[in-house]
Amino acid sequence: MKSTVFRYSLITTLFFAIFSCNNDDDTVPPQSEAQFTASATEVAIGETIQFTNTSENATAFAWSFGDGTTSNQVAPTKSYDTSNRFLVSLVSTGAGGSTISSMEITVAPASSFSVEDEDALMAGIPVQFTNESIGATSFSWDFGDADNSSSDQENPTFIYDSEGTYTVSLTATTSFGSNTSTREITVAMAPETPADLFYIDMGDDFLRSLVLDGSGTTTDVLDLVGRVGVGLAYDATNEKLYFSDFDTPPFGNIWRMDLDGSNLTNIASNINDPYGITIDHTNGKIYWVDNDGNVSRANLDGSSPEIGVLNVPGAEWRDISLDVENDKMYIIDASINDRLYVADLDGSNGQDLITGLFGYGVAVDTQNDKLYYDDQLAGELKVANLDGTNIQTIDTNGTRIYGIIIDNEAGKLYWSGRDSGELIRANLDGTDREVLKDGLGSPRGIALIK
Repeated sequence: MKSTVFRYSLITTLFFAIFSCNNDDDTVPPQSEAQFTASATEVAIGETIQFTNTSENATAFAWSFGDGTTSNQVAPTKSYDTSNRFLVSLVSTGAGGSTISSMEITVAPASSFSVEDEDALMAGIPVQFTNESIGATSFSWDFGDADNSSSDQENPTFIYDSEGTYTVSLTATTSFGSNTSTREITVAMAPETPADLFYIDMGDDFLRSLVLDGSGTTTDVLDLVGRVGVGLAYDATNEKLYFSDFDTPPFGNIWRMDLDGSNLTNIASNINDPYGITIDHTNGKIYWVDNDGNVSRANLDGSSPEIGVLNVPGAEWRDISLDVENDKMYIIDASINDRLYVADLDGSNGQDLITGLFGYGVAVDTQNDKLYYDDQLAGELKVANLDGTNIQTIDTNGTRIYGIIIDNEAGKLYWSGRDSGELIRANLDGTDREVLKDGLGSPRGIALIK
């Protein structure tokens, strides 16, 4: 009985053992499941994408990035160098076989730019932008100014009208997308362009300009041989220079020209020794004085001349200056009459203002109601009130002064020294005197152009 039970037990055990072995041999390995994520599916050229492998039941991996490059890493990174749309695939392989998963990546161009001389940008001076984008086919710039100025040029220049901080953006585009880069730039105030002091040098018959930057640089503007004189005036409205010419008396002339000496035009002729000239900007007139005691005027183009609107017999006028607001002209005499004369602009109500002097230059400071003039009897440059009172000395050099210019904006006074061969500048009270140019032959009329 015990033997029979033992045999049945052994058979049962063997059955279960065999059955169990048969089940182990028939087990199918689990199927791999390829799957992954990307840190971004829309990127720009050069931007790195991190792929995260979330496959299951896999031990080997094969990546294809759609641009001909591959990887066997578990979780690779990738960047693209062209703009396009790419199909990224992952084949995951395990004991149960292989599966594939795919994802589309869109790559836009990379936008980038630089700014030439970025640390020295100034208003009024062109800023050069250099496009350093990659893979783009078109561009759109926004310069960040108040007018929302833009450009579609690849490497544009742009002028900022005022100082400030501006945000500039560049959008680079292809058919696969766009990418925008921005840059903040700071534009400083532009330095003032140095003024020019134009002057007639009778020593060598030239009209020249002196740039007022401290360099002493002069430029020949016009050869005056055959038409030299002493009067010089600037029409700021029309940017024209006028000068007098007494080179062939009694056939003197008044000439007009552009600032570079071009378009020289004779606007008045047959004048006996024309000297000082001045512009009435308000009424569009030019005035001149001559050696016959005449003050004459005409339109700025020489039309409608009025010869001798004021005539004082025996006077030898040398210069004239206008106070248009108060309807006055001031004329200085170099004859034996020794006077500075005043009259209304139409020549009426003429009278001696200051006597006991003769000179060559006069200028009205209409903002401060002052009159500057050359007093050769004293050998001084002087200033007085417009009624001739409160006379004070500005300079005691003694040189004959044919040109006097007042710059109220800067609070400066300019004059020429015929005998000293100098161009001089000082404060309106004569302080801080400086010689701008010396060694000149015979400087006469001057004109300040800012």
